[in-house]
Order: sequence, then structure tokens, then C-alpha cells
Amino acid sequence: SSEKPVTFTLSHCKSKMSSRPQLYDFHGVAMTHCVTDNWEKVKNFQARPDDILIATYPKAGTTWVSYILDLLYFGHLSPERQTSIPIFERVPFLEIAVSTVAPGAELADRLPTSPRLIKTHLPVQLVPQSFWDQNCRMVYVARNAKDNMVSFYHFDRMNMVQPEPGEWSSYFQRFLDGQMLYGSWYDHVGNWWKKTKTYPKLHYMFYEDIAEDTEREIDKLCSFLGLSPSAEDKKTIVELVHFDNMKNNEMTNCSKLNFLDFKISPFLRKGKVGDWKTHFTVAQNEAFDEDYKSKMKDPTLRFRTEI
Repeated sequence: SSEKPVTFTLSHCKSKMSSRPQLYDFHGVAMTHCVTDNWEKVKNFQARPDDILIATYPKAGTTWVSYILDLLYFGHLSPERQTSIPIFERVPFLEIAVSTVAPGAELADRLPTSPRLIKTHLPVQLVPQSFWDQNCRMVYVARNAKDNMVSFYHFDRMNMVQPEPGEWSSYFQRFLDGQMLYGSWYDHVGNWWKKTKTYPKLHYMFYEDIAEDTEREIDKLCSFLGLSPSAEDKKTIVELVHFDNMKNNEMTNCSKLNFLDFKISPFLRKGKVGDWKTHFTVAQNEAFDEDYKSKMKDPTLRFRTEI
């Protein structure tokens, strides 16, 4: 269907808090009303030249890199910021429009910080034009598809404003078919990767690299951003963004969002590379590898499924 996005109304997401939202086709990408209801405001969002856009496919390390950037820029400013403002307010989610939190585009508009750190899961072709016009810096984080799928599955189980995941086996197939919120993983990671060839202000990171050596990846990020934190600050940041510390930190674990059901699964679950092995059957792994070979066309884009 080529259903037109509705004008800004939160009724869809309100009425569907009990019954989960459905995917629909939005400019060729599978979306839900919870991320398209505010589309006019998102599309017309006015970026500023120093804005930094953090882009990922869902569950690929968004919160991790958001927190790293927030600490790099504002970690030294005020301890209050770190203990009283949750990460989803410090780094607003541009396109979100659910009844229980302020629309992301409005939160981003009101950010008092400079640079403004803004996160999105939009595929590259749907990013608001002003980010390109203003030549904004962008950080993209990609995660290997196997772990990404498993993480997304558990996230969909506990996130009441996302489609019902159903059984793992059918979810597995849906992921391969690209019938996921924000569309196909292949298209998402591939098109953002392609963009690095023509847009120099885009820094492409891999979840597995950050997991393997956080400090090394922070160094690369700093050189992209032109930052030079002291060795001491860097050590502090590496410690704070360690998965267990983030999981136990109320400001980074998203436990304040009332549409997430932590009784089903935590928002920050394991943060491991290779956890897919506890979910994939041998047959699924073979089917996946076969599918991957046919869809992953760009030999320069390489992922690791273990480290």
C-alpha cells in the first residue's frame, strides 16, 4: 500500500499501546505510525552546522555511541547532567512520536547544548535535507546482522510501541525479508556505507570494533570530530560506557521509558558479540549465510559475527 502519512496525531500510538502498531509502507520502507506521525516536522527539521547526527539500524549500539559522544562533549560540564537527565533527553530520537514522550523533533529543536546530539534510525534516503545542506557531521554505527537480529527480537518483545515480534522462527524470516521497522538491514547498512564515498563528514563505525577495543574506537571518533580529551578523561569515559555500567545506570538504561516492559527483557540486554549462537539453529545459520551471500553485494563492507 502507498498509505499517505497522517497529519501529526498521537492517537495511533495511544490506541495501540495495548494492541501493537502495524508496519506499513512509507516511501518504500516498512514503518509504523509511531515514527511517521510527525513526519512534516521531521522532514522540515532545521539542522544547524554543528549538529551531530547519530544514525543506526535499531539495536546496533545507538545508546552506546550516544553516551560516548555526550561524555566527550559534555561529560566535564556538570555532574547534574549525568545524574538527572536521561540519555534519551540529552540525545533526542528525531522521528519518534509516541503519546508518552515529547516528539523527538521538538526535543531536538529545544536542545540547549552546542553541538546538539541527535539520534535517528532513518535510512539514509529519508534523513531530513537540512542535515546535508548544513554539512553536518554524522556518525553511523553498524552491527553484524546475526546479533542485530537477536537484539531487535528481544527489543520488540519488550517495546510496546513496536510491532509484536511473534515466534523467533517467523521473526527470523521477516528479518531476512526486510519486513522490519525501518526496512531491510542490508539496505540500511549498505546505503549508509555507500554514502561515505560521497559525503566526507560521515564516520562509519562497527559495533564489534567498539566491543573489541573501546578506547581505540573513541580515538578514531575524536580524530573525526577534532576532539582531544585528556588521557584521564578518556579513561573515565571508557569506564562509564562499559556495558555493565550502562546497564546499571538509570540515566542510560532507558528504564524511565514507560512503554518498555523490563519484566520481559531489559533494554540493554547482553551487549555481546556472538550471542546469535544461542538463538540460531544450525539450519537457520545455513539459511542465513546463503541469504547473506546473495544480498551483501559490496565486498568492501565487511562484518564480523564473532571477535
